[in-house]
Amino acid sequence: MSDQHIDPAGNTQAFRAFANAREQEAKATPKKSPIVPIIAVVAAIVIIGIAAFLLLQ
Repeated sequence: MSDQHIDPAGNTQAFRAFANAREQEAKATPKKSPIVPIIAVVAAIVIIGIAAFLLLQ
């Protein structure tokens, strides 16, 4: 026969542990900045433009 008494503190503690783990995980993985790829693409476009300009002269 199953236990009819459900301990709400156990569920709350489990949820708090889960929520705290998710917050710590989010803080541990920093978000990647899109600035580096943007700079790389702009630099590549500039270099290709300069090379094309010099070849067409």
